[in-house]
Amino acid sequence: MSRIKMFFSCQMHHSAKVILILRILQQNPKMEQPLELTSEQQRRIDRFQRQVKSIGFRFFLLKKLPMAWLAGLRVKHLSMERCETTIPFKWLNQNPFRSTYFAVLSMAGEFASGLPALMITRSHPVKVSLLVVDLQATFSKKAMGKVTFVCDEVPALAKTIQDAVESKEGRTYQATSIGYNTQGEEVARFMVTWSFKSKS
Repeated sequence: MSRIKMFFSCQMHHSAKVILILRILQQNPKMEQPLELTSEQQRRIDRFQRQVKSIGFRFFLLKKLPMAWLAGLRVKHLSMERCETTIPFKWLNQNPFRSTYFAVLSMAGEFASGLPALMITRSHPVKVSLLVVDLQATFSKKAMGKVTFVCDEVPALAKTIQDAVESKEGRTYQATSIGYNTQGEEVARFMVTWSFKSKS
C-alpha cells in the first residue's frame, strides 16, 4: 500500500508542476528573446548565478535583507529567461486569517524581478542604479501554503537596462511577477516598476 500511495503522491506532485508551467505560458505566450551578451557579460552573469546557488547567498540575505532570510525566501530558478522565488507559509509569515501576510508575498514578488535586474546591472562595465518607483498588486486567492513567484520578463528587463546604459538616461520598466500555490492556481500578482540609470 505504501508504494501505491507514494506513486499517486508523485503523480499529483508532477501534475501540479505541469499545471503551473501551462498557466505561466498562458499568462505570457509571447516571451521576448534574450539579448546577445558579450563574453564578459556572460562571465559576470555566470558568476552571479553561481553565487545565488551557493550557501553564501543565505548569509548575504541575512546581512543585507534579513527579513527575507527570516521569512524563508528562496530562489528556485534564475536565468536570463526567468526568475522563480518561493515563500513558505509558516507562523512567522502568517496573518490573523491563517494565510500568508500580504507584505511577505510582496517581498517575494518584488524579489522575483529585482534579483534578475540586479544580476543584469552587475553584468555591465558601468555602474547602473536600480530603484523601485511604483508597486501595484492584486490578490485573488488565500495563500495557505508555499507560493512560487514567477517573473518571465527578464529579457525585457535586460533590454531596458541596456537602453539606459547606451543612452545614459533614466529608463523605467514595469515587471510582472505572478504567485502560484502548489496546485498551480494564481494567488497574487505584483507589478513592480523599476527605474534604471547609468552612473557613468
